[in-house]
Amino acid sequence: MIPQAIISTLRSGVSCWRHRSVLVTALRLQALDFRSVCSRSTSAPGTVRSMEDILTRVVVPLPTYETREKSPPAPESNSVEFMHFYRSLEKEEKSQLLATLSHDFGVDHKGVSELAGKLLDTQLRDLSTILQVEDRLRYSLTPRYKQLLNHISRVEGGVKFLVDLRADLLEIISSKGSDSPHIRDLNGTLKSLLSEWFSVGLLRLERITWQSPCEILQKISQYEAVHPVRNWTDIKRRVGPYRRCYAFTHAAMPGEPLVVLHVALTEDISDNIQSIVRELATLDLEEDVNKVNTAVFYSISSTQAGLQGVELGNVLIKRVVRELQSEFPHMSQFSSLSPIPGFSAWLQGLLSQHRKEGRMELLTDCEWREVADITNTAPDTNALDALRKLISTGEWTRSERLVHVLEPALMRLCAWYLYGEKRRGYTLNPVANFHLQNGATMWRLNWHADTSPRGVANSCGIMVNYRYFLQETTSNSAAYMHNKVITVTEQVLGLVSQFQKNSKL
Repeated sequence: MIPQAIISTLRSGVSCWRHRSVLVTALRLQALDFRSVCSRSTSAPGTVRSMEDILTRVVVPLPTYETREKSPPAPESNSVEFMHFYRSLEKEEKSQLLATLSHDFGVDHKGVSELAGKLLDTQLRDLSTILQVEDRLRYSLTPRYKQLLNHISRVEGGVKFLVDLRADLLEIISSKGSDSPHIRDLNGTLKSLLSEWFSVGLLRLERITWQSPCEILQKISQYEAVHPVRNWTDIKRRVGPYRRCYAFTHAAMPGEPLVVLHVALTEDISDNIQSIVRELATLDLEEDVNKVNTAVFYSISSTQAGLQGVELGNVLIKRVVRELQSEFPHMSQFSSLSPIPGFSAWLQGLLSQHRKEGRMELLTDCEWREVADITNTAPDTNALDALRKLISTGEWTRSERLVHVLEPALMRLCAWYLYGEKRRGYTLNPVANFHLQNGATMWRLNWHADTSPRGVANSCGIMVNYRYFLQETTSNSAAYMHNKVITVTEQVLGLVSQFQKNSKL
């Protein structure tokens, strides 16, 4: 596929909007008629009667190789018409439209096969001829719908429309709504285009403060996916003294933060989230630079589902580190304070598996006796069932004795989950995978770090610090990405060793 030029500006769609009222009326009729697409009737010339009709109208044929740079672009009204039509559809209709678009307006496979054969025939010819045939072959691999996507990106609101359209594609794929390779190819093509349009050079780093527009603050609150914002006082604290909030924005999506990073400025690396998000005392304080030695990244949230897989979060952290180093030259420590989503669910699955197999190795004999005594059960599978129930309900957190008994067991289980559970050789936990790819070190597990109901339900209240040693991030990232080696501290390795010893792994 031939690389496309990065699109950095939007062309005005004023001329299209002069006919807005006519288009809206026509599109309403199209949407109504769409539901009878399977029983199409003969229509007057020029009347749009189905999704096939509108796609034929707006997806123009791919120019020939010779005229590829001379052909005029399709009228902007085509893009606007498609956008209005798509938005008027129901969920299942959108899925059907995307299936038709990807299948009927993709690559000309017959033409590709002919050119591939021709390329084989030219291997003994001169280099110039071979390169020209290769270039023709690359061009022939361009799907027809790629032109439509490019044209849509140039009209007002077009890039945001395509981001949302890809979110629909990802939902179709993840929900098994379609296993069509054409749908996956359409998703891949759109992801490639979005990666170009949202490249680092086109992103703007913006610091969010209490003086930022109200709309931006409201969106920052709504998009916070890690530690939900409770009220305006809460968001004021998160953008106030000893706190920083940064977001990437893009000229094509004004007023829309793409990925948001919350930072706490502290004297040392935090071991619990309560002191960060519930610290009321920071509201009226003036920052003392001498008390700022550490940046703790405690929340990073992607706001656009359609940008999944487009590298934004890791770039944001690196940009923020440079920004903070400029503001605080003496700052020496950079670390996350990260949740561990999925740990409790994994633990429940492990307990169920051991229940079926009649195994009791997850806790020591002494720990099982303690659990059995507290729950008034026998120190066998009855105690295991009781533990499963305690973990699923969070009831164990109400007993100081249980909290004390379960701490060593849950800490070593969590360490193994982060370090030992893999998918294709990489850590199973998505947050761990993100930071390790960035070159961070799995530095410290923290007990009782998130005591909120959500924290207890997701990870038994445990959180982890991924520390960024700036001189080592490049080598750490390479070791993880290429050799699947996790850089880890003695604390975590010690817990992993305890788990292996107790579980006879």
